[in-house]
Amino acid sequence: MSMRKVAVVGAGMTKFVRRAQETGKELSFEATKMALDYCDMTLDDIDCVVHGTAPDSFDGVHMKGEYLSDGSGGWRKPYMRCYVGGGTGVFTPIHGWYHVASGLFDTCLVVCEEKMSSCQPHPQGAFLTIFDHTTERPLKPNLLWIFAMEMNRYMHTYGLNKRDIALVSVKNKRNAADHPCSLLGDPDITVEDVLNSEVLAWPVRRLDVSPVTDGAVALVLAAEHVAQRFTDKPVWIEGVGWNLDTAYWTNRDLCYPRYVENAARMAYEMAGIREPRKEIHIAEPYDPFDYKELHHLEGLMLFDRGKAAEATALGITQRDGDLPVCPSGGLLGVGNPIAAAGLMKVAEIFWQLRGEAGKRQVPGNPKTGLAQAWGDLMQVGTVIVMGV
Repeated sequence: MSMRKVAVVGAGMTKFVRRAQETGKELSFEATKMALDYCDMTLDDIDCVVHGTAPDSFDGVHMKGEYLSDGSGGWRKPYMRCYVGGGTGVFTPIHGWYHVASGLFDTCLVVCEEKMSSCQPHPQGAFLTIFDHTTERPLKPNLLWIFAMEMNRYMHTYGLNKRDIALVSVKNKRNAADHPCSLLGDPDITVEDVLNSEVLAWPVRRLDVSPVTDGAVALVLAAEHVAQRFTDKPVWIEGVGWNLDTAYWTNRDLCYPRYVENAARMAYEMAGIREPRKEIHIAEPYDPFDYKELHHLEGLMLFDRGKAAEATALGITQRDGDLPVCPSGGLLGVGNPIAAAGLMKVAEIFWQLRGEAGKRQVPGNPKTGLAQAWGDLMQVGTVIVMGV
């Protein structure tokens, strides 16, 4: 049995900001309604719902998947919750794609939400217990200093310095100034601003990192025969890929993300892409830290190993460059509500390929785009290739 063609036909996104009043359920409802309104559909047109969201502790709600189900449109419908760390925002639409491509359902509502400001005193507190209890937890690790080691390894391997990497943060925060949902868009930020910001764990400084954020994003997926009834410009999901490397991050060379390459190869093969650097017109790689955009671009085989920083310096990854990267502003500029952050990237590719990204729109009518996310203990890679 062959898989059916699946299109994204609608998208919605809340503003990414720390919110004191709205609950995660209300954020999910807001994004869901926007996505349905976008394509003139109602919940009666939706066959199933897939929701991606971080562990319960992040929203401070027990059995969070069940709690969020009705706000996400899952009332009396087949409903699934999934989570693979920061990779969730791209893995959730992959779940939805399988539901529709398999023929089980004709339509699927994909929702990702995070209410990270509810996690007290700080989301990092939830990460202190995820490490190996014998070999790692006695060192009292947190994600910041683990990423600092990875950043150091990446810089050392390829002879890069902090200025090379800070260019990513500057680019993305400037791009985010044009995003109506962004938290940290700044058209005037400079490399010096990044280099002079507070050290969190050397070499990571505050402006190298995406912030704690609340927000939700939703997509509507539809089989080909349904999509044609609701839009005259569907954006097709052409390839999906994922990979899970070992959770023992100490056993891997941190200078290169093999899990991203493996996930990308899976997606590229499904999409029939043989030369990604030539065939991908726009990319939204996961950028919770500025060095990770470079890291992931190389894992996606869009640039050779150690060469993404040079491409950034040459302007190749600018919104009007040869390969626009994170024209949305990415996590560094728009914000990082964990699961919603990855789905934001899929939504951005949808809007860009339809030519509906407003001030963020890249020139040249891009036909093929890619969204990628990464998470858990630095070993999950998730990739979606989309086209018109």
